[in-house]
Amino acid sequence: MTNATDRRRIVELVNEAVANGARLRSVCTELGIGQNTYRRWSRGGEDQRPHAIRPTPSHALTQKERQAVLDVCHQPQFASLPPAQIVARLLDDEQRYLASESSFYRILHAAGEQRRRGRQAAPRHKGPPRRHRADHPDAVWSWDVTYLPTQVRGQFLYLYLIIDIYSRKIVGHEVFESENMVNSAHVIQRAVLREQCAHRPLVLHGDNGSAMKGSTIHAKLEELGVTPSHSRARVSNDKHQAVHEVPVMLGTTAMLNHVHLKVARRGITPVGKGAHRYTATNCRAHAGSAPALAVDLLARPT
Repeated sequence: MTNATDRRRIVELVNEAVANGARLRSVCTELGIGQNTYRRWSRGGEDQRPHAIRPTPSHALTQKERQAVLDVCHQPQFASLPPAQIVARLLDDEQRYLASESSFYRILHAAGEQRRRGRQAAPRHKGPPRRHRADHPDAVWSWDVTYLPTQVRGQFLYLYLIIDIYSRKIVGHEVFESENMVNSAHVIQRAVLREQCAHRPLVLHGDNGSAMKGSTIHAKLEELGVTPSHSRARVSNDKHQAVHEVPVMLGTTAMLNHVHLKVARRGITPVGKGAHRYTATNCRAHAGSAPALAVDLLARPT
């Protein structure tokens, strides 16, 4: 609805354009109004539509019927349910129809009860994302699971890979025939014991997959003294870039030889778009004898 100030300004513009030789129809079309609208606005006066008295529809609910809707919503079995479920349960259990779902919403809104009712907790603000800083080896690890194609079409193996964000050293890796929490716990335990960093300030960051958030994983991390961290919801790039760059590993050191031996035994063709070269520089950076850059990582807030 156009307010009075804008109406007067539009009428002035139309009058000025018409006085300069423009056609009324063209000016009104350019401004997005009709000619009758311009004539009505030219006569002045206040818009009476907001103050109009509208008759009550013949099928409107009476005050008694509206109160019956509120009484039903206040019952314990319906106190925590939305109107969509209340209407359906009344019809199914009691063969009663009080009002439509939209009428339930309007009545609750008019009564100031269109909010979370019952024992349902209100949503809480999670605050800014957590930050993890990797400024030394074994501070923050990032891990993921990669599909490895085999010679059998539709059959895949699963490469578990854990990378130290600071040094980019591959601290854990294993190939399995299935992706589950037991295999995840096995890879994490072997990596922590190999690096001798159990019960130290270590953060393990991953995505929100079931193999990375299950109860078995959290129990194993608590046993090893590792802090779990997960990507934020609907944010696909929270994990460190090093993990995303390893769809297939093409290592060059003896550390990865047994992984490639397993890959070869299972008939995997080692080709992919990207590769992570694990070199002696990663070893020196992980041991602290070579410089590396500190990395800040964002994660899901607690």
